[in-house]
Amino acid sequence: MGVTSTSQPAVDRAQQLKQFEESKLGVKGLVDSGLTSLPPLFVHPPETISGLKPARPGPGSKPDSIPTIDLTGCDSDHRPSVIGEVARAARELGFFQVVNHGVPVEVLDGTIAAVKAFHEQPMEAKARIYRRQTETGVSFFSNVDLFHSKAASWRDTLQIRLGPKIADVEEIPEVCRHEVLEWNQQVQRLGGLLMGLLSEGLGLSPGKLQELTCLETRVMVGHYYPYCPQPDQTVGLTSHTDPGVITLLLQDQVGGLQVKRGDEWVDVLPIPGALVVNIGDILQIMSNDEYKSVDHRVLANPSREPRVSIAVFCNPSNRENQFGPFPELVSTDKPAVFRKFTFNEYMGKFFSKELDGKSLINFFRA
Repeated sequence: MGVTSTSQPAVDRAQQLKQFEESKLGVKGLVDSGLTSLPPLFVHPPETISGLKPARPGPGSKPDSIPTIDLTGCDSDHRPSVIGEVARAARELGFFQVVNHGVPVEVLDGTIAAVKAFHEQPMEAKARIYRRQTETGVSFFSNVDLFHSKAASWRDTLQIRLGPKIADVEEIPEVCRHEVLEWNQQVQRLGGLLMGLLSEGLGLSPGKLQELTCLETRVMVGHYYPYCPQPDQTVGLTSHTDPGVITLLLQDQVGGLQVKRGDEWVDVLPIPGALVVNIGDILQIMSNDEYKSVDHRVLANPSREPRVSIAVFCNPSNRENQFGPFPELVSTDKPAVFRKFTFNEYMGKFFSKELDGKSLINFFRA
């Protein structure tokens, strides 16, 4: 199938979606079949693709990227300085990279290699867990919003529930099982450290976010972005904000992640050994708009080398708790910018819309 107009009849599109879903091939399966142009359901409208390009610095200038923060000395008298850097990045951009975070480089490399190995198995091995139901805690699919979005994006995903109760270990594919379990341990340690720094950056106690169960629900997504034959016609991941508290991202060296800064898109340049951290909508709300959850996207991959990234979304486990701005951050000078709501209500709204734009967080503004 070649590129056609995105205004194809709804019946044709529904049939194509059904065929793609039932094939269980994923996007990599399409690439492996030898296709040289995009199936119509992956072609995005002009308003999406018109501004898609890597951010290119001018001659002689350094490429613009997000702050990189050295976590060395977090448990020493250097901690106030690290807190200041983390809080500044969270307020100004909502994205930063961390180095010297305590995760061994062999664990980083092993996790990337294991997730890549899963996606590069024969189709039959992956098809066994191709599903949209999450009861087992393990699923493989292409596009979480496949049936709701205007156009599909060029990526496949392995999703695994890490907490509060980890997925059935036997369901986690053997090719990456050991590495996923190790990664979960590392994320719990580093996530706790980062939440402590972010809490203190708001003038709160270091345990504040964890007391609200914000690290307990963890979902891992291992994204695989294969070579795209027409990267100017589609995206790897549409522009969106993350709904949770914080996201920890491990990415390989291929690149393609971009963050919105003002009216410009900034490349998140891969740094060997670094992890990317971003603020989610819930933390923007709890911080009473002090911290920023910002739009980000992934370009379709023009490289023959696939891009692999592993994100862990950290969310509250107490879904009936009331969430809203911390009382300590509300005053007559700075009234509450958001109303209170339960996490169940919040996530219900999230999954009823496409992965694009800031309309969700605005829904909860006071």
